[in-house]
Amino acid sequence: MKLIDLKTIDFIHEIDSNKPAPGGGSVSALLSALGVSLARMVGHLSVGKKKFLKLDQEIQDTFNNHLAHLLIIKDELSELIDKDTEAFNLIMQAYQLTKDDPKRPHAIEDATLEAIKVPYRVAQISYQALEMLSYILAYGNKQTISDLGVSTLSLSSGIEGALMNVLINIPGLSDEKQVDLYRQEAKTILKDTEAIKTNILNLVYEQL
Repeated sequence: MKLIDLKTIDFIHEIDSNKPAPGGGSVSALLSALGVSLARMVGHLSVGKKKFLKLDQEIQDTFNNHLAHLLIIKDELSELIDKDTEAFNLIMQAYQLTKDDPKRPHAIEDATLEAIKVPYRVAQISYQALEMLSYILAYGNKQTISDLGVSTLSLSSGIEGALMNVLINIPGLSDEKQVDLYRQEAKTILKDTEAIKTNILNLVYEQL
């Protein structure tokens, strides 16, 4: 059974085990998926309300477009929960090959790259979602502002956790240019994430 199909309590127990996976990567994807879901919940509780309907049509359209995009991101994040664990298992399988097996180095390299690409994708699309929250905060239902705050925290944690999984795996790459690229990208995303998170949370706390 896929992780995403487990009951919440069963997923929690699956993490609380002596197995190395699912671990931080899958949890990061889940955190982001929950963050996106909260943002969409705010959207559902905003669209159609009297205050929302008084907004310019262009604002309403942009708001709804964000919600549609967030749904696409949520669905992909849900898939990445399992893909992260699958990528980790590929690394374990590669290292189990005998050291004299000529396929071993390539298998390890390929598996490592996949174990980097999956959390990097989590970080990428989670950041895309985070960028939309300021707009939802500005025009969404003010009674759900704390939910949007939790959404922000969930997404920022998902991003940072995913990038930790990128950084811990990149030493396994032989291509130094790739290593430098991923390090720089991670640094940029982390910096931008912190700026957006701080801005949104300041606005949230001002209205609580």
